[in-house]
Amino acid sequence: MGEKIKKAIGVKGDFKTAILPMINYSYTNMYLGGSGYIISMYLTIFLTDVVNLSLKQAGLVVMFATIWDAVTDPAMGIITDRTRSKTGKHRRYLLWGIPLMFVSYSLLWNSFGLNGKTNPTAAMVYFVLIYMVYKTAYTIIAVPHTAMLPELAPEYDLRTQYNSMGYLFNSAGMVPSFGIIVLILGLFGSGDNLTSESKMPFLITGLVLSLFYSVAVFLTYKTTREPSSLDNKLEPFDIKYFFNEYYLVFKNRSFRQYFFMSLAYQFSTGFYASSKVYYIKYLANQYSKYALFNAIAGVAEASAFPFNYALTMKFGKKRCGDIVTPLMVAGLAIGLFMQGGSKASPIWVVLMLLSMILYPFGMSGLGFVSTNVFPDLTDVDELITGRRREGVISTFSTLIKKSISGVMAFFVSFILQSFGLVTGDTVSEYEKVNGTLYTQSSSAVLGVRICVAVIPIIAAVIALILLKKFKMTKEDHTMIRAAVATKHKYGSVTLSDEERERIELVSGQKIENTWLGKDNNSGEIHTLDKNEDGDYIILIEKELETKREIEEQKENAK
Repeated sequence: MGEKIKKAIGVKGDFKTAILPMINYSYTNMYLGGSGYIISMYLTIFLTDVVNLSLKQAGLVVMFATIWDAVTDPAMGIITDRTRSKTGKHRRYLLWGIPLMFVSYSLLWNSFGLNGKTNPTAAMVYFVLIYMVYKTAYTIIAVPHTAMLPELAPEYDLRTQYNSMGYLFNSAGMVPSFGIIVLILGLFGSGDNLTSESKMPFLITGLVLSLFYSVAVFLTYKTTREPSSLDNKLEPFDIKYFFNEYYLVFKNRSFRQYFFMSLAYQFSTGFYASSKVYYIKYLANQYSKYALFNAIAGVAEASAFPFNYALTMKFGKKRCGDIVTPLMVAGLAIGLFMQGGSKASPIWVVLMLLSMILYPFGMSGLGFVSTNVFPDLTDVDELITGRRREGVISTFSTLIKKSISGVMAFFVSFILQSFGLVTGDTVSEYEKVNGTLYTQSSSAVLGVRICVAVIPIIAAVIALILLKKFKMTKEDHTMIRAAVATKHKYGSVTLSDEERERIELVSGQKIENTWLGKDNNSGEIHTLDKNEDGDYIILIEKELETKREIEEQKENAK
């Protein structure tokens, strides 16, 4: 049965050589998925309803940390690309990031008695600083981990399988993280409402989750192996070199297409994620069902995985985004009409549940595309520059995800407060005194609709349009890898007119302006060969596999 399953999903090799390396690499996804999930669900409302910061102050906390993130990510990308070590360019940073992550994530959920009502400046400054430290720790772990994938999984479909395993481990981090915080909040009586009395459960949650995430990252460090980078050739480093490295990234047409598509996608999900809790609590007045809604959303997103995987393996990396994204838009559209209040009819509760199914199921398609397309961009970059620059490329993957969510949190807070949404103890005290739900103004309701539906819908449609413009196929990718391998081996490569045309379409560069096209006038003919199935043969792949196996054997012997 196991062999039939492996064949069905395209996995070759036994458990030890094929499946176990994917599992080992994906342990860290439990941290990457789980920590971000809890932050997106609870951080802003923790700051506004527990610490009593204003909406704008909470937004500033996230924005300042995001600006710092924008500085550390590119620096980390350069650092990993320039690392020379017998254990590889990336693994060591996972270990180094654990202590900083443990401390900062724990403190992120502890206000040390600071309150936004009595000392708003001190409270805001504290959370800005500790969130900046946490963002640094996340960068130290996330950038090297993302950059490691193209080396561990060089083949087109293998990368999809690694990312799919990572997707499962994201869920394996999100589900227990969500269960832990819901359980602890429930034990302390904060499950149905959050007030300034809810500080202790968040402190305990931060400590428990920090330990959980530390173990996950350590497992990847301990069990993953990558090739030595001691022969990594380094160019002299200066400011010009730094900025040129990132300028070169945008010369890659496939990267530009990916970047703007991912930007629109993250814009949509960032606005929705940052406003959803206010949507449920203050528009729908259904916060008592917040845990239930999120559990349903998690199940819906997870259930989309086999569907997205099957479409990707059969039709390529774009298809699942084309098919399921309209469901995302439909789920968001319900927020345009949601009618809440203390007398909310059952039909609106059902519609809310429906939106919690449609949105995550549809959202998963574009997310799956974005994750699976990213590693292939490093190969297009290599044909342009002649170098492996996983760190620089991965910087943009992590930077998009983290920065957009942070910027969106600020804009959501700014919009909601500008439209008059009332939060925190003001609402809690009113409800205690009057015994009824606090009624938000029609302007505040409009602000919530704009953040949770209008802007996310527009951004999702833009992302879908940009997805259709992405050109690289599986055959293009294999051909590029074959051409790069041939160039590395012989110093030149001979391409057919059709191959030249496809490479120029994917890269956005004339062949003669790329590393691949330089020094090809030696008179030697080195064409790209295909096997009996019509697939391009990558000349040095077997040599690299043998070298990797030898290094792994040496490492295991130690």
